[in-house]
Amino acid sequence: MTKEIRKSKGPSARRRYINNYWQLYAMMALPLAHFLLFKYLPMFGNILAFRRFRPLTGPYGVSWVGFRYFEMFLNDAGFLRAFSNTLILSVSNLVINFPIPIIFAILLNELRNLRFKRLVQTVSYMPRFISTVVVISILTELLSPSSGLLNRMLQQSFGLDPVYYMNDAAYFRPLYVLTDMWQYTGWSAIIYLAAITNINAELFEAARIDGASRWQQIRFVTLPTIMPTVMVMFILKVGHLLSLGFEKVLLMYTPANSPVSDIIDTYVYRMGFQSSANQYSYATAIGLFSGLIGLILVASSNYLSRRATGESIY
Repeated sequence: MTKEIRKSKGPSARRRYINNYWQLYAMMALPLAHFLLFKYLPMFGNILAFRRFRPLTGPYGVSWVGFRYFEMFLNDAGFLRAFSNTLILSVSNLVINFPIPIIFAILLNELRNLRFKRLVQTVSYMPRFISTVVVISILTELLSPSSGLLNRMLQQSFGLDPVYYMNDAAYFRPLYVLTDMWQYTGWSAIIYLAAITNINAELFEAARIDGASRWQQIRFVTLPTIMPTVMVMFILKVGHLLSLGFEKVLLMYTPANSPVSDIIDTYVYRMGFQSSANQYSYATAIGLFSGLIGLILVASSNYLSRRATGESIY
């Protein structure tokens, strides 16, 4: 009898809850529609990785080919080079640009002059709102061999010959990492700064009473407290190892630096849209492979983080 009463009360209580908070559910409708239309429905296009596609024959190909396209790109020297370039560039960017926002947020939190702190925050956030096209255009002008500021300074100061940095394969990766550092350090630091400001002030007070220096407070209070945030951000970064900024790489891409600048995204773009054969199914197979690798990386890093630190996304 009691179970029957509880069952009868359940739906009515749920209905009253929805009626009381229907505005929140209405606000969720647009984001859910966005994910449904632009994230989940396009996933059905992955069927082209297993079917031969021909223009004007329908969106899902004309015949099944199994894993033929996967075998093709795994034996393709061009894909293997793009895969290697993607890993090297992604790992370099992760190793250098992941800890820098954390360090920057900690240093910013240590500033005691509020006006100077706000100025530094504003200046560091602003590059995030500059278009990637504009950033690469500015970089190209600064590094131009004829009128670039850097080449002029080196020529006048040391008598060095001009160097076309944007066209030299040796400078592609350092320039990519440095521009990412300049553009996203301040923006990424917002999350860590918010985590630091939410630390209970009593922890710092207890550390000062125990005689801890500012460095010891950072080491034994700040860093352990924000570690959950750091691990979540690290897992998300690892999941995007094979998904570099396509637009930025494409803007920096030249035939001369292509041996190091051709990554998976640009390779897929060339195979799918720029090649004479328009190999849509081949490009889809590469994209699906890249997505599966990203999923494996997220799951692995999440598992290792949970085992090592007890923190994870799920």
